Amino acid sequence: MSAAARSVHVFLPGDVDDVTLPSGGNTYDRRVCQGLAAAGRPVHEVAVGGDWPTPGADARAELTRALASLADGAVVLMDGLVACGVPDVVVPQARRLRLAVLVHLPLAAETGIAPALAEELDAAERATLHAATAVLATSPWAGRRLIGHHGLDPDRVHVVPPGTDPAPLAPGSDGASRLLCVAALTPRKGQDLIVRALGSLVDLPWTCEFVGSPHRSPAYVTRLREQIAALGLEDRVRLAGPRTGERLAASYAAADLVVLASRGETYGMVVTEALARGIPVLATAVDAVPETLGHAPDGRVPGLLTPPEDPVALADALRRWLGEPGLRQRIKRSACDRRDMLDGWDVTSRRLADVLERLRRQSWPAT
Repeated sequence: MSAAARSVHVFLPGDVDDVTLPSGGNTYDRRVCQGLAAAGRPVHEVAVGGDWPTPGADARAELTRALASLADGAVVLMDGLVACGVPDVVVPQARRLRLAVLVHLPLAAETGIAPALAEELDAAERATLHAATAVLATSPWAGRRLIGHHGLDPDRVHVVPPGTDPAPLAPGSDGASRLLCVAALTPRKGQDLIVRALGSLVDLPWTCEFVGSPHRSPAYVTRLREQIAALGLEDRVRLAGPRTGERLAASYAAADLVVLASRGETYGMVVTEALARGIPVLATAVDAVPETLGHAPDGRVPGLLTPPEDPVALADALRRWLGEPGLRQRIKRSACDRRDMLDGWDVTSRRLADVLERLRRQSWPAT
């Protein structure tokens, strides 16, 4: 089979490689492009600038031209952030392309958007996904949610979870007091809930580092800084900014517990990044997070789960973690055992390649 026949055109957000705006979605996109190329499938990337999912006229025109330039029947993979908000651009082209749409986060699920806009984005996403040849979800929970919410044919929805890089066990600090949250500073990630919980634990020894970009939601970051100051936590809570590569690895290596208080997660890559290092995770039991955290071979949970939007429960769990050595030892062992069960990015790329290959082999035009 020729390289051209195996090629895939991948449409990505323009900020996919912006190190000041790291995200799970961008990491996923970059890693699967690398994995597909390494497996011998030529990848033609199109990074489309714009304020997705509601871009201006110039970005719409750029996307329209790029899609129109592709040959009929071409295999196309689109990040849902780019595809799902503009069905007027995507749907006409989807009728002649073998289109797979990768949904990292349903558009209407973003925290804090106005109800009218959420309704508009939800309808746009539904139209785009019904027109796609295949829909990719990042977790079983996300796949079920897309099928049920948008009424999609289950046979067209494929679950391709993120992979995890192998990593050395984290030495941590004293085994208890160094807390770490890795997530963009946005309302959806719930750092404000963590700060509220920590405000009631000033009698205990701990520090907490928030690693994540402050640029996606500046107003939220301002409120978060004010909250930290009002609770007198400036010396114990640090907003470290975005980190990647060796700097991010160093943050994980120093951590005793990873904390994630998200208001919504279709997967939660930070959870498996922590487990890959044998670090237990305290997280809200929201959406896909319990599935991602999973269980060790003996059935134990490698961390602690609390109800979403509940800083009191979060504080109680943190107090237990800090005050109960036996609990720490148990879930630390479970995290180390769970570590050996994680799939790598090679598995993710292979699963995605299988979906794209099925698209390529479909009779065309599709019916």
